[in-house]
Amino acid sequence: MILDSKAMRHLTAEDWRVLAAVETGSKNHELVPTPIIERLSRLRGGVSGVHKSISALAKTGLIAKMKEAKYDGYRLTYGGLDYLALHQYASQNFVYSVGSRIGVGKESDIMIVADNKGTQKVLKIHRLGRISFRTVKANRDYLRRKNHNNGGGGSGWMYLSRLAAMKEYAFMQALREEGFPVPEPIAQSRHTIVMSLIDAFPLRQISHVGDPATLYGELMEMIMRLARHGLIHGDFNEFNILLKEETVTNNETTPPTETVKVIPILIDFPQMVSMEHQNAEMYFDRDVNCVKRFFERRFHFVGTQPGPFFKDAKKAMGQRGAKRLDALVEASGFTKKMLKDLEAAIRAQQAEAPEGGGSADEEAYEDEEDDDNDEEEQEADEGELEEEEPAATGSNAPDMARLSIGDQT
Repeated sequence: MILDSKAMRHLTAEDWRVLAAVETGSKNHELVPTPIIERLSRLRGGVSGVHKSISALAKTGLIAKMKEAKYDGYRLTYGGLDYLALHQYASQNFVYSVGSRIGVGKESDIMIVADNKGTQKVLKIHRLGRISFRTVKANRDYLRRKNHNNGGGGSGWMYLSRLAAMKEYAFMQALREEGFPVPEPIAQSRHTIVMSLIDAFPLRQISHVGDPATLYGELMEMIMRLARHGLIHGDFNEFNILLKEETVTNNETTPPTETVKVIPILIDFPQMVSMEHQNAEMYFDRDVNCVKRFFERRFHFVGTQPGPFFKDAKKAMGQRGAKRLDALVEASGFTKKMLKDLEAAIRAQQAEAPEGGGSADEEAYEDEEDDDNDEEEQEADEGELEEEEPAATGSNAPDMARLSIGDQT
């Protein structure tokens, strides 16, 4: 689906309360009964006010009914979850306007946003589950078990998308504090993250580098540095490495000379695992081999030194005063159960990825209409949605459309 924030300016304070009530009710109900929505909303206008807001939200596609349901109720859609996250960011002054979508994959959407000072940022929206209609069918029973007591509301895929955002944000914070070249994490809400916008290009778009040997060495050292901190990226490839150019001035020469230095920036962390993971060696070797294959194919460069090897990385853990970030993130509240749930979902996603390596998020959808249609078909299969009118969230997002969060409640 494509995020369209235009309808936000038309939502009233009562609408937001009802939408939040549906999200809260989703913690224990796949389809939230209307009486529960009425009770959780606590509107001054009573039942009639609740039903007016329900009608407005359903017409905008933020909530939806299910066909052949045994009782009257509504479920939260991804569009509704998007709006709740944006509403929180807007109320905290992290996001004031929403621009165009600059990246789309099978696991996430990347949007340009700006705060009230005009500073552009990146909004990443995790959308696990849209990769494959077959995957949804195969995991339907598993996901329905996740619908209840998931601590966050929404369907099983929404729960897992929320976990992906939580995990990525936690690792970005930990890596940033240790001086790793990663985007600055600014805020996290539900299944989304706001981070700094970096003026860089994905490695996959680069056809030539002046010194491939140096860049290759820096990337291998980054893999080893992660290992010293107890981490394996798990998807270390040309899609998740950005190259940023910085001009370096040498004032010791007359006249001063300038050179351009290429700095690799690492992104995308939901699949990151600990060096203690049962499949750690496989993930480590895959990261190393992804870099080797790309450099040989794209730059015709082959490293003269073998490795790096997992056994050496294992011995290096904690050396040079490196803090164990895998333990730090777990201590932050991201539990082993959450990791297990998320890993199972990502493994299912990657099983559907095109051959040739890399994550499910690597290949951008060339036909966005097919992408939207597939997701609608997926949601229909999960709950056979009954929408009262076409969802407004399906149209193209305007360039830097200003958010309106309505009256604060």
